[in-house]
Amino acid sequence: MVSAKTRFWILIALVTISGFSQGMLLPLLAIILEHGGISSSVNGLHATGLYIGVILASPFMEKPMRRLGFKPIILIGGMLVFLSLALFPLWEALWFWFILRMLIGVGDQMLHFGTQTWITTTATKETRGRSIAYYGLFFGLGFALGPLMTRMLSVNEALPFLASAVLSLLVWSMMFFVKNMWPENDLETATTTSSVGRFIQTGKIAWIALLPGFGYGFLEASLHGIFPIYGLRIGHDVNMLSLIIPCFAFGSLITQLPLGILSDRLGRKPVLLFVLAGGVITFGLAALLESSVVGLFILFTLSGMFVGSLFSLGISYMTDLLPGELLPAGNLMVGVTFSLGSISGPFLGGLYVELFPDLSFFYLIMTILLLIMGAIHFKKTNLSTPDDQTG
Repeated sequence: MVSAKTRFWILIALVTISGFSQGMLLPLLAIILEHGGISSSVNGLHATGLYIGVILASPFMEKPMRRLGFKPIILIGGMLVFLSLALFPLWEALWFWFILRMLIGVGDQMLHFGTQTWITTTATKETRGRSIAYYGLFFGLGFALGPLMTRMLSVNEALPFLASAVLSLLVWSMMFFVKNMWPENDLETATTTSSVGRFIQTGKIAWIALLPGFGYGFLEASLHGIFPIYGLRIGHDVNMLSLIIPCFAFGSLITQLPLGILSDRLGRKPVLLFVLAGGVITFGLAALLESSVVGLFILFTLSGMFVGSLFSLGISYMTDLLPGELLPAGNLMVGVTFSLGSISGPFLGGLYVELFPDLSFFYLIMTILLLIMGAIHFKKTNLSTPDDQTG
């Protein structure tokens, strides 16, 4: 069996390929459905299948992990992903593809639940932020590389699905060399508290740490789903918009690791407040300079450098707040709140653009970030980490 360090990098490789498959599916299916004459509203609704799968599966994952351990959950999740990817070329039907999307959502949630909980459980307090930053960094890298697979459509429509399935299978197979482990189990908590009870406990203790995940889901989905529509309405070229949007992901890759290390030294709360303040300022400037292509290139990159790490910082903050036996429930709830943000972002963003056509779309994002920032600032937490000394 492999060492702890090798195990960590195998888990990171799984996260990377998960990000890659998600990053590929969103634009790939959108393009195929658009060429097939499917309306944009149905196309957008179809894209929620992945997040619906995440939400539907999440309540049923904690008990199996406690009984079976991390490895079986990850193996089942990975198998669901590569089998679903391989089945896409089998039958081009809207309902069939929606089911496959939901299955990939279930599989991805199992992968993320298993890898997140394994990493957060085994990382020391001194290296937790850095470990989760690697998690966020490589998921983001995979997500950024995924859309490149759309170029294979010109060769054969089935090729990107099959290539992604094979890559997923290769990385998944490395898990067989990893020794299984189980999450921490407080015997009294495990025997007297139901899964629902543990979710309620987790929510009471760490609800504040779930907000950054929601904010990141809202931000990512609305920037990818609604900003292109808004950008066209204010006169930007579609090709230019396709170059501006990835700047957010690129910016997050630059600072993900430094911010994680900084949060280990200074505490999660001050770093979260800093990045949220930076996000509010950059999106405020974007509202003022939205007609400038150069301005948007710079500000999307800067905003990614600030709030592109919200998800990983939120996971680290959640891990600081919770006792070990509640970490599985906490990691599940992070995934659910991220998915709720991803679903509500395009919906609320579309509603905002429709109701307030004369107001900048970026004001909505500023409002969400300000609300999260205010909640974190005013919430008092009891931690045995650097946050103790910082507020």
